[in-house]
Amino acid sequence: MSATDAAFAACAEITRTQARNFWWGLRMLPEPRRSALYAIYAWMRAADDLVDGAEGEDPAELERRVASFRTRTDGALAGQGSGGAVWIALAEVARRTPLEPREFHEMLDGQLADVGPVRCRTWADLRTVCYRVAGTVGVVCVRIWGGPGGGPIDASAIPLAIDRGIAFQLTNILRDLREDSARGRSYLPLAEYHAAGLTPGDLLAWRDPPACRAFLAGQVERARGHYRASAPLDALVDPPCRPTLAAMTGIYRALLERVAADPRRVVLGRRVSVPAWRKMAIAFRARRA
Repeated sequence: MSATDAAFAACAEITRTQARNFWWGLRMLPEPRRSALYAIYAWMRAADDLVDGAEGEDPAELERRVASFRTRTDGALAGQGSGGAVWIALAEVARRTPLEPREFHEMLDGQLADVGPVRCRTWADLRTVCYRVAGTVGVVCVRIWGGPGGGPIDASAIPLAIDRGIAFQLTNILRDLREDSARGRSYLPLAEYHAAGLTPGDLLAWRDPPACRAFLAGQVERARGHYRASAPLDALVDPPCRPTLAAMTGIYRALLERVAADPRRVVLGRRVSVPAWRKMAIAFRARRA
């Protein structure tokens, strides 16, 4: 096995064991785009590990580590990867598909913004969070998938991919409300809490059930709106890649609807998820569509 093949195999294993919702969709991609997305996911995990637990760390040391990671990322995106499976695989992906370093840097900016307490005051603040950590991922995915016939993706797909990524991240935020709060992170806009006559503490204590339900219903509807707005994206990617996009979207939308069905359960810390059998069924339908 060549070093490149071994690197892609290592990235595939990282994705299989850690991607959870993404794995069911990515495994349906044709090669070499399947391995390319495994490499992108492995890079994202490495970026996440870079800042995970960095609260209280010497800021200068964190800055040095992130700067080194940025430099290695730029090198890999220029086709010069070495020193580890993620870098070797990412360099090979970049040799096959033009990728924009800007989107990788914005992903890193999103990771850094999560170090320490987070308070989103407005929807604009929350949208920036969602764009950095998920909208950018959507754009990288469609660049790799390409347009019909395997050519470059049409420019009109880029804002749609951002919307789809934002929808996914809003779903994650709604699912993880209590977990994020325990880590000092309050993503839902404080201005919207205030307009609803609530505070984040009120929501977590479920102090005013009608107000809490109405507030979360509005947040769910915002996420649904981003799924609807991004619907034209499916027709713009290369047909062999559409089942993956459909499966990933179906799994996340199912997760959102489980949150909507019992928001109190989510707020009180009973984590919701889509059962494996349901993910398999969604992936099967996406493949057959």
